[in-house]
Amino acid sequence: MKSSDGNRIRLQPMWRKVAYGGRQSGYDDNYTDESFLEEMVMNANVVKRDLLKVMIDSVSISQYLCIVSLVVSTWILTLNLNIDESTLLKLDVGLLLVGFSVLLLTTCPFSLKLLTKYVLNISFFISGLYILAPIYHTLTRSISSDSIWALAVSLLLVHLFLHDYSGSTIRPPGALNNPKLTSNISLNASIVASVLVASRLPSRLHVFAIMLFSLQVFLFAPLITFCVKKYHFRLHLLFSFALMAVALSVTYQLHRMFFTVLLALLVFVSIVCPYWLIRIQEYKFEINGPWDEAKLCFDITE
Repeated sequence: MKSSDGNRIRLQPMWRKVAYGGRQSGYDDNYTDESFLEEMVMNANVVKRDLLKVMIDSVSISQYLCIVSLVVSTWILTLNLNIDESTLLKLDVGLLLVGFSVLLLTTCPFSLKLLTKYVLNISFFISGLYILAPIYHTLTRSISSDSIWALAVSLLLVHLFLHDYSGSTIRPPGALNNPKLTSNISLNASIVASVLVASRLPSRLHVFAIMLFSLQVFLFAPLITFCVKKYHFRLHLLFSFALMAVALSVTYQLHRMFFTVLLALLVFVSIVCPYWLIRIQEYKFEINGPWDEAKLCFDITE
């Protein structure tokens, strides 16, 4: 009896780890031997983050929050008729020249073809906006101001939530990747909010000036800041801190509550969130082993 059991054990085939070989005779389908857990690895892909580096990386988010706050401040001052059409147009021309110069200086290599392309695109953009200004002026005449403001605030929140803070919806020359769907939705939300606000202004020239200002900021400011960051990171930090100071100064003169909200957002994004991220890293626990799905180590599109 004992010899027959011994023969049965000796005749049983050795278990092998086979991915798609079907069930092995003599073993259950979920059988594993003692070597199964030997390949288990814990926290192999966990990235150790530095608090200062995370805070520096969050500067891009704080920078764009300040840009949007300056746009909203300009909207409020224009609606209150504190800024007239001529001042807005001078501001538009100044922003256009500064942004155009920064883009040409940070884009390498510079060429006459690229310059001509930029000039033509901007000319078509401004001409189309001027033609559509009368339509924007009367677009929301039958809608109450409360509804307009509620919708504009909601669209700005959608814009901030879906915005691509790591890049720009308008791609720089030579960029290979296309913009994400969420960044396009974010851009469209900001444009609709600009149209809603512009429709409450008293004159068509006012509408054209504020629309040109808003679209310059929402369309091209992310591109300019992305090119500056790619060109020189310290210059990016210097520009961001200067922009924060200007935004806080403008909002403080505009309204104390607006200033408090912006300051709280900047502290939360730049200090509190990085600290939380570093703290929760201590509780991250990841297990990898032979049970994981296979991952491709190359680009499938190549």
